Amino acid sequence: MPDLTFHWFLPTNGGDSPQIVGGGHGVTAGPSVRPASVPYLGQVARSAEQLGFEAALTPTGAWCDDAWLTTAMLATVSERLKFLVAFRPGLVSPLLAAQMAGTFQNLTGGRLLLNVVVGGESHEQRAYGDFLDKDARYARCGEFLDVVRRLWAGERVTYHGEHLALADAVLAQRPDPLPEIYFGGSSPAAHDIAAEHADVYLTWGEPPAAVARKVEDMRRRAADRGREIRFGIRLHTIARDTHEEAWAEADRLLAGISDAEIARVQAGLRRSESEGQRRMLDLNGGSRDGLEVHPGLWAGIGLVRGGAGTALVGSHTEIADLIEEYAAVGISEFVLSGYPHLEEAYRFGEGVLPELARRGRWTHPAPSALGLRAPAVPFGSAPVRQEIPA
Repeated sequence: MPDLTFHWFLPTNGGDSPQIVGGGHGVTAGPSVRPASVPYLGQVARSAEQLGFEAALTPTGAWCDDAWLTTAMLATVSERLKFLVAFRPGLVSPLLAAQMAGTFQNLTGGRLLLNVVVGGESHEQRAYGDFLDKDARYARCGEFLDVVRRLWAGERVTYHGEHLALADAVLAQRPDPLPEIYFGGSSPAAHDIAAEHADVYLTWGEPPAAVARKVEDMRRRAADRGREIRFGIRLHTIARDTHEEAWAEADRLLAGISDAEIARVQAGLRRSESEGQRRMLDLNGGSRDGLEVHPGLWAGIGLVRGGAGTALVGSHTEIADLIEEYAAVGISEFVLSGYPHLEEAYRFGEGVLPELARRGRWTHPAPSALGLRAPAVPFGSAPVRQEIPA
């Protein structure tokens, strides 16, 4: 059984809190008590690194701080952690994006992963000066990724597409290694782009049976193009020592959300053009009732947060069991978060990850971070014979 990979999340979308920080997909971020400062985000990044997370996702959009600038600053206060930088290809030229990726990758020693986000909200895209509709944005994204990959391959590129044009473009400093491309989306257009260009296809946290259908569809589309891709899932987590403690925490988070806030956010999210967002709304139904949509999978976060709206809830063993359910349908990478992100990283990292390691499903990417070094004094090498005076 291959090892699973786990990533964490940097809460640049309004900051962090012991309560759910809502927002996203055209909805303004909710209140937080911990601002998204370099000192605090640095704490989250260093903790994720020490606990064994491979990378940290940083979101993109008008509701967040800029992902490129934030992660470039955090790279200086961490050592091994990679950064899964979300960005929108329509807002930057292909050559500049390829150059930024090369600079980041080379100056950090290969710590960049790219999460390509087409943008599900036309009104937000227009605020950035992008007036294409959703279908056209996907078509442009395909052209963009084709050009970027050719530049990374060292080609001199002249290109005249339906949406992009450039002449005699060449990249002076190519990234080494090439950043892997993560791509999500639930519409057929998104699946086609991912099958053609993605290294990892990402889905939000639907129940395992629904995820299995997506994985099967994506595998077929990729195979039709002579490609193989990996699969990841974006979830929140509420991990505790016992089942009862975990669900008490879910109840506490739900109690901290007012009916007025649920109504406001749900009304905003229903305007979303995103098929994935529609699926999240279908899971929670805009109601406090029936939020456990699969054993251990809770849809309460999606009541006030756009995007990923489900959480793994349970004891460390129960969450490990559910993770193995997802692994059984093809998921090998897990992009996780929790409230607050600092403390929840420790709860998951010191509870669930060791359980998965015992099952042979996870290995710490840097064992020395756990202090797994040979002892300086071999106390256990041999018993010491002690002479007792007569």
